[in-house]
Amino acid sequence: MRLDKYLKVSRLIKRRTVAAEAASTGHVSLNGRPAKPASDVKVGDRITVRFGSSETEYEVLAVSEHMPKAGAAGMYRLISGTEEEEA
Repeated sequence: MRLDKYLKVSRLIKRRTVAAEAASTGHVSLNGRPAKPASDVKVGDRITVRFGSSETEYEVLAVSEHMPKAGAAGMYRLISGTEEEEA
């Protein structure tokens, strides 16, 4: 699954356009490397999201094309940082 879509479906970032822009401007890394919006996300990958001075790292637990809001948090595990409403 594309990174921008994963960020949106998992609700780490609320809108896909915002997710794509965050990845394009270097605010998102995948497995320690800068990520592009079209980067492929797989189970076990680590995603780091930086907004302002906060940095949050997540581990991908599931990849699904569609996920209801109630199940979105089950798609990832918080590794470090604080989980807040990103966008």
